[in-house]
Amino acid sequence: MQWTNKGGALLLAGALLALAGPLAATTASGTPGVSGTRAVPRTAPAAPEAPAAPADGPDPIDFAVVVDQSASLADKDLALETEAAALLVQGEISERSRAAVIGFGSSEKRGQSPVREVCPLTVADAAGRERLSDCVQELGRRDTARMGPGTDFPAAVRQAVTRLAGAGAGAAAGPGTGAGTGGSKKPGTPKVVFLLTDGKLDVADSPEYGTDRESRQANGAKRLAEELARARAAGVQIWPLGFGGELDRDSLTAMAEGGYRGACSEIPGSTPRMRVVGTSAEIDKALQETFAAARCARIEHGTVGKPPADLTVTIPPIATDGSLTVAKHDPKVQVTYYDPAGRKVPVRGEFDGSSFEVSGENGPVEALRVKNPLPGPWRVHIEAPPGHRDREVAVRALWQGRLRSAVVLDPASPRAGERVKVEVQMQTRRGVVITDPNQLAGLSVAADLSGEGFEPVTLRLADDGKAPDAKAGDVRFTGTLTVPASATGALELATRMEAPGITSDRRPLHAVVAKGAPPVTAALTVDGATVHPGATVRGTLDVTNNDSAPHTLRLALADRTPGAELTIAPATVTAPPNGSTQIPFTVTIGKGTPYGPLGGQVTVVDTADGDRTLRGAFLDVQVVAPPTWWERWWKAVVGGAVVVLLVGAFVGIRLVFRRRRRDLTGVTLELCQEGRPLDSLTIRRGQSPGGIFAFAVDEPYGVPATLRRVPGGGGSSAHVLRRTGTGELLLRPRGGAQVPVRTGEPAGLGDHELVVRGGRPAPTGGRGTPWSRRPRRTGSGSGGGGAGTGDTGTGSGPLTGSGAAGSPDASAYDGNF
Repeated sequence: MQWTNKGGALLLAGALLALAGPLAATTASGTPGVSGTRAVPRTAPAAPEAPAAPADGPDPIDFAVVVDQSASLADKDLALETEAAALLVQGEISERSRAAVIGFGSSEKRGQSPVREVCPLTVADAAGRERLSDCVQELGRRDTARMGPGTDFPAAVRQAVTRLAGAGAGAAAGPGTGAGTGGSKKPGTPKVVFLLTDGKLDVADSPEYGTDRESRQANGAKRLAEELARARAAGVQIWPLGFGGELDRDSLTAMAEGGYRGACSEIPGSTPRMRVVGTSAEIDKALQETFAAARCARIEHGTVGKPPADLTVTIPPIATDGSLTVAKHDPKVQVTYYDPAGRKVPVRGEFDGSSFEVSGENGPVEALRVKNPLPGPWRVHIEAPPGHRDREVAVRALWQGRLRSAVVLDPASPRAGERVKVEVQMQTRRGVVITDPNQLAGLSVAADLSGEGFEPVTLRLADDGKAPDAKAGDVRFTGTLTVPASATGALELATRMEAPGITSDRRPLHAVVAKGAPPVTAALTVDGATVHPGATVRGTLDVTNNDSAPHTLRLALADRTPGAELTIAPATVTAPPNGSTQIPFTVTIGKGTPYGPLGGQVTVVDTADGDRTLRGAFLDVQVVAPPTWWERWWKAVVGGAVVVLLVGAFVGIRLVFRRRRRDLTGVTLELCQEGRPLDSLTIRRGQSPGGIFAFAVDEPYGVPATLRRVPGGGGSSAHVLRRTGTGELLLRPRGGAQVPVRTGEPAGLGDHELVVRGGRPAPTGGRGTPWSRRPRRTGSGSGGGGAGTGDTGTGSGPLTGSGAAGSPDASAYDGNF
């Protein structure tokens, strides 16, 4: 029968309470000198067996959340404890884990029990988490008629240890159901109790501990020590979490130290310890952090907000399993999940290499379990109807990285007594090769060598750049050891990785002890490169064959990144007898190979020697996306654009200067008759478009002639003054041909003369002197240069003579042509 609503949880709670009555009434031998002792039985129903899972899944954990329900807790504090317990049972990352939830108080009169098991030990698979989501809410319903107001730590610890130890027989909660057939628990699974309390031991009013208040407290302390010793013997850890100001810190510390002291790893902080928070509002955060430490996981705290809002939490690249927990408080809050690529992910099923499973959608705590999560910031969108938007919602991510190890043993088949080098590379289940050492902060790597004829040998591996490690920070951990001289046959090398939130698959590498010197030895190198799909990487195989017969060697690829399309050529080579040879080979990266660091190693196997592995070498290849058209040609495009811009700028500047040279703005036209000025007209800005100015001469009767601008060019009925691009002035009288005009010199205009003044000077004929101002020499020169006439007179020496009359400006001529 599957439980999907609170009504089912109530029915189960009633059944449990009905069962608890006779159990509580059962007498048992208690503390010496105490009669009529009521105790929880030390036998328990057989726990449901955890289902098998792939070897690369997260390690399971059996845990019980034990919650103080004594009278000292306010209702709001009890509600916070309930939500904190729900966060643990919903956020567990392994579907093979099992969880139980137990409330406790005291037993002070007939019909009361000190403990209340609201959730029996239940497998945390999809159906089981829904079951746990429902039954954990029973913690918030205190029944003072069936549970006293005190704090009975011994009974609480006893109940949890009994359930986790799994002794006895009877009914138990099966995977995701209310009942099961029972069975033995898989040995080696960690067993942990998380105990939440706001106070200290209080059994002064519990008759089963003695006849008076003082003796009851003393007997309660003794009983607690006995139960802690029992927990230690059963391998059950105790992690107390206290809050408030009435705590007995010494008692909480004693509980942590009195239980089993083993840990999930050798990492500091994974050994059970007491923790105290200031207020009940901090319980959920502290409890999740404690839970993460106990099961060698990590917790990432996300953002907080009131609906509607988008919350974010980041999952690192090293994570292989995780849960996004959303503390909604209000079941009306609806949650939608988006991966780091911005895509809405399903709440159940497979998507882009990840698997998803949601639970608690109809409860105050919801969780999305993700296998092989996409690394990066996840967006959690929350919505709620009006009236349900007043409480803040928090999102967190509980994750663990279960890394795969690729191992190279050099030499691959060592002899007894020979020193060998061990090199380890890590990758996630998605095939992501870990290349960032920051992701492995605090990582400890070791290798265990076992085999026939010797005791196991352990060595530590390092990535510090000290021999034999080639390079610090390349996330290749290296070490050396000597194969025991007594080794005779098969060898097995297994690596261990320990860091906060990181575990290893402990996949073994198998080898065989070589007898005598091998006939063929090999050295293998592969070029490191950054390539695009479709490219090739080169490598070299150096082989020495000391045998009298040729050996056929096979090149192969191992531990490749999932999805990588790799081809090695040639696949087989021949090592000639009694000599050494160097053989080049290539590894082709297929078009469909995923981008990123490429995991894998090249191995060479001697087929003539029982497929003995001679040597291995890691691939050091980064696959990147091929360049886009822009990335390939941007330099040429930018260079061409620069050239075009420069040419355009040059042409534009020339056009501007040419336009400025043709501009007639500021030029004054002076109308004269027989050398006497009659009128003048100055050309203003914008009146000479294209360097053309049209004007007319008006000759009214009886008054002097005047100049008048003719807009629009004037046509053939107007005079036109134009300046060319070289700056030369041209005058086209009305109906006549255009003639050059020199500034300051009169030009004929019918019965009048036109003198152009101002503006830019006319073009020069050489060395800066306008042609119009160059004198025509018609006189003679005298002096050292002799005499000459006209423009062709000859003479020697400086021209110091005087010009004849009629030569314009001849007296000022400076001798420059």
